[in-house]
Amino acid sequence: MYTREDKIRAVELFIEYDFGPQSVINELGYPCRGSLYNWYREYPENGNDIPDANPYERYGDGLKGVAVDHYFERGRCLSRTCRMPGYPSKELLARWIDELGPGRRVVNRTSRGIADAAKENAVVRLVARAEAAQAIADDVGVERAAPCNWKRELPGKEAATKMTGKKGDMAVEEPEALRASLEADIDRLELKRAVPEGTVELLGKGPSADPTTLTTGEKTILVESLRPAHKLKDLLDAVGLAKGSRRYQVEALSRPDKYEHLRIRICEIFHESHGRYGHRRIHATLRVEGVRVSEKVVSRIMAEEGLAACRPKRRRRSSYKGEIGDAPENLVKRRFHASAPNELWLTDITELSIPAGKVCLSPIIDCLDGKAVAHAASTSPNAELVNTMLDEAADTLDPDDHPVSHSDRGCHYRWPGWIERCESHGIRRSMPAKGCSPDNSAMEGFFGRLKVTDNGNRAVGEDHRRKCA
Repeated sequence: MYTREDKIRAVELFIEYDFGPQSVINELGYPCRGSLYNWYREYPENGNDIPDANPYERYGDGLKGVAVDHYFERGRCLSRTCRMPGYPSKELLARWIDELGPGRRVVNRTSRGIADAAKENAVVRLVARAEAAQAIADDVGVERAAPCNWKRELPGKEAATKMTGKKGDMAVEEPEALRASLEADIDRLELKRAVPEGTVELLGKGPSADPTTLTTGEKTILVESLRPAHKLKDLLDAVGLAKGSRRYQVEALSRPDKYEHLRIRICEIFHESHGRYGHRRIHATLRVEGVRVSEKVVSRIMAEEGLAACRPKRRRRSSYKGEIGDAPENLVKRRFHASAPNELWLTDITELSIPAGKVCLSPIIDCLDGKAVAHAASTSPNAELVNTMLDEAADTLDPDDHPVSHSDRGCHYRWPGWIERCESHGIRRSMPAKGCSPDNSAMEGFFGRLKVTDNGNRAVGEDHRRKCA
């Protein structure tokens, strides 16, 4: 509520600012527009003055006395008194009672808003028995039962407030209880750190592994490893393991391994193969030896022993070594047709797998009839391979023949040796766009037919050709 001086100051400033309410509010920070207009209307009526507001102006002394008498006669309840006569509010009625009957109003005491430090101090005074509980309650400003309730509700205060009846014991037991509480907190924090560390170090899980998502056996192993330093109940709660499940797993882990001899033999077969055999090959070897066991058991034992077969990395051969000088123009533009021999040649390199290893084949194809004009093979896709092939193909040319040699952008066709041979024999070079295999699709189709027909499989043996038939 604003004082008389505040109202007069606001009205005078309102007049000074040519009746601009927002300027007054911005400068003073009060009031709202409606209150300012009301004060301005009251200002000239009272001789350039504004009287203080009277909260009791609505009710006369007679109505005030009736309400206060009803309060004292009907159980001293503010709500009942406001409800029966129909007036006033609880706050206004409390003021009337304090005015007409000071000290006689019943005050409802509550513990809301009491700080924790004040509650702890009250509990200590209550347990010390140095003064009455009612005196402590009156001092704090609450009901008599509040300190007793605080004693039961405050966490961890039982040991600190436990007394034997002597006032001098308080100073002795409180530090001991505090020490015990701190030790319990230290144990809890150490356990919180030890469980994730054990999950990573002992079980080999990732740093972000959740201990509660481990298998029952893994949880049991983790709990048993941490038992010397922590309580069993705390460990079970930390990993989410039931006591009965832990007991069963301990017994199961103590049983002898029924696959002990099989485990030894699997390790022997794996090391005899120099780490090349997987679980299927080892399972087949065991069957030859007369050992009947599931393939899944072999796979599980190998996983437990950390046995994994070595797999050669697949290497993709690429002849592209970057842009080496300027590439010639694409003269073919996917028109793989010729009207005469030695008019359009296509060339490329492919890799074939044979029992002796891998071999690289480099042919030159005439687009007139698809004939291989020349070819060369080598175990390495080097410059000698393509140069030898081009020399053999150039020997078949007549003096008037000037074919177009279309190839990809491989480094073999951009080295000086290839370029010099093409220029000396009058061969025009042509290359497609970079990384565009359809521009040399006719040559890719030749390699595809070569690898799926008998001509391509003849070198790999009769048994393999039967499978491909």
